[in-house]
Amino acid sequence: MTSSAPHRRSPDWRLVLLAGAGAAVILVLRTLFARAELPFFADTDDAMRMVRVVDFIQGQPWYDLTTYRLNTPFGAELHWSRLVDLPLAGLVMAFTPLLEADLAIIATGYVWPMALLGVLLWISALLANRLVGPEGVLPAVVLPVLNPAITAEFTPGRVDHHNLVIILTLATAWASIEALRRPRFAVLSGLLAATALAIATEALPTIAAAILVLGLLYVFDAGKAATMRSFGLAFAAGAVGHLALFRPPGRWLEPACDVLSPVYVGVALAVAAAFTLASLIPARAAWQRFALLALLGGLGMGLVALAWPQCLQGPYGALDPWLQDNWIANIVEAKPWLVSVFELPAYGFAVGLPALLGTLVVLYRVLRVREDRGAWAALLMFLLCVALTMLAQVRGARLSVMPAMPAAAWLIVVARQRYLASPRLANIAGLMGSWLAFSGVILALVVSQLTTLTPGRAQEVTAARASKEPCLLPAAFVALAAMPPARIMSPIDLGAHIQLYTGHAVVAAPYHRNQQGVRDAFRFFNDPIADARAVLAARDIGLVVLCPGMAELQGLPSRAEDSFAALYAQDRLPAWLVAVSPPDSVLTIYAVQPQ
Repeated sequence: MTSSAPHRRSPDWRLVLLAGAGAAVILVLRTLFARAELPFFADTDDAMRMVRVVDFIQGQPWYDLTTYRLNTPFGAELHWSRLVDLPLAGLVMAFTPLLEADLAIIATGYVWPMALLGVLLWISALLANRLVGPEGVLPAVVLPVLNPAITAEFTPGRVDHHNLVIILTLATAWASIEALRRPRFAVLSGLLAATALAIATEALPTIAAAILVLGLLYVFDAGKAATMRSFGLAFAAGAVGHLALFRPPGRWLEPACDVLSPVYVGVALAVAAAFTLASLIPARAAWQRFALLALLGGLGMGLVALAWPQCLQGPYGALDPWLQDNWIANIVEAKPWLVSVFELPAYGFAVGLPALLGTLVVLYRVLRVREDRGAWAALLMFLLCVALTMLAQVRGARLSVMPAMPAAAWLIVVARQRYLASPRLANIAGLMGSWLAFSGVILALVVSQLTTLTPGRAQEVTAARASKEPCLLPAAFVALAAMPPARIMSPIDLGAHIQLYTGHAVVAAPYHRNQQGVRDAFRFFNDPIADARAVLAARDIGLVVLCPGMAELQGLPSRAEDSFAALYAQDRLPAWLVAVSPPDSVLTIYAVQPQ
């Protein structure tokens, strides 16, 4: 897997700047005009992130990750990293003297994702320049902003951690490939992998790919032992350092499967130990080096699994099985790609086909072209790991699009060269097709037009999302915000925005670390009304706030005949719920009368 490709100069920063500025202008104008009637913080994660940022600015300690107005009155500790809160808090504090507090939050929502988009395009240009050359930079910075998986994560209002993870995982891939010819980049790759892991475990497929790439580098070239060792030691040191940043000393040994903890630090230490020992033990043949790494790595992973077997079930292993079956299983982005193709076909095809096609293109390039084969083989490893994750859960698409960009760039450059050599109709079609095949927006438009001809599940999912959007606008919370602080029972997807736009506390928001609150929300809407009132009494709930377009008001198929959802549909709610919302209110508000 060694690379003999000559060093190429850096990509033209003016081209990257032009593409980034153009994309930023389009995204901002779309938000201001085309999406002016839609929520700015449309996703619950973005709303909850800003809730945490405001709490942090107001003095909540660095190590205190409890959201006290969630799972009221008990609070819920979320597993989100302060590494994302810190720059957002800095921006809000910088804007506050110039703007009102609410506008400072909005300004941050514009600046942060636009700045990150520029960073993403620069790394994409670096990777394409490394693998394809200067001609590949243009498609590598244009095609990402034509893919819904990328624009969705870098649009104004998107302040959660996913966009930062996309950048870190792409940077990890780039640094790993650079390490093939410049060994010092192995240290950077290890540190980037540890930082990505510290922010979200969704980075694990890319981290696994980096480990495989650096390990196989040594297998095929014994002279790269030091490069492999540098990655392993940097990864372990970074993981230990981030654990110290994430948890206070008294909690360093507290295991967790959904966040950086001794479990994942143990994995990093096992990788470092395996890579270091293998680099020091003489092994002449490639098969011997492979066997040595397999033995040492298997032993290390076995010890980790033996110490924390509960994590073999994945990040949601500790979640209530009832919630896994009735809640997690119904989250669209957690479903396999093939399921998503039927439920959200435009998005599924737009984000999935470029990743899958990119994998095939890279495989072809590795098999048919000898030049720089090792670097392309490394890219193939990253693409396979993230594409397989996408097939298992469609949300993995956000990590699989960017590693496919060098494949798109190479295909476009080859097609352009053929066109210039012989401008025949077939070559013109090939050049156009190579662009269109990786233009997710075009794919989405075509599929959207086709699905309108055959109404079905796709229209149901789209309609369900649109029906709740008016409830997430700031104007929807004006009347509620004017009421004295209270504890609120509401649909799960409303909880984060209630916290952002009011001073109230809520029972539930869609986070598995708040499974007690989520389970009680399901009980309230679906169990017999007497049990529902007992849930309110146990938490001293003062208000019930509803959004008519949210799924909880439909209830589960197994809901009780006298459940809140059933009685609401029949307009037969009990007398102890008194409507107090204004006549023109988007949200329906009930005051809970004492027993």
